[in-house]
Amino acid sequence: MSNQDLIQKAIEMRERAYVPYSKFPVGAALLTKSGKVYTGCNIENAAYPVSLCAERVAIFKAISDGETEFIEMAVAADTERPVPPCGSCRQVMSEFFSSDMTIHLTNLHANTKTVNMEELLPFSFQKTDMDM
Repeated sequence: MSNQDLIQKAIEMRERAYVPYSKFPVGAALLTKSGKVYTGCNIENAAYPVSLCAERVAIFKAISDGETEFIEMAVAADTERPVPPCGSCRQVMSEFFSSDMTIHLTNLHANTKTVNMEELLPFSFQKTDMDM
């Protein structure tokens, strides 16, 4: 799958977002090593802390399906700059993505920034930090 196809899937997922409070739909598409694509959209709740971002929806769907090896991800929103993931998403991404995994951040104006996980969240808290 091309990175443009992955980006397009992320853009399309925005349409499924449930965002009655923020009115800020976000879509994500995650390509696994097996070639399957998992998509996600943000899903809000009146109690904001229990809401879930598009990136985490896609990751958790893949994990719950038994997928643990990922190739690349695309995230899309209607922003001026390519949309950056929030801090919570970055931490979850760092748990499951290798430091060199490709992540495409985009908006609806075809502005795309491609980064790897290390660039997105340098010096992240890791499982190994809990080893005693």
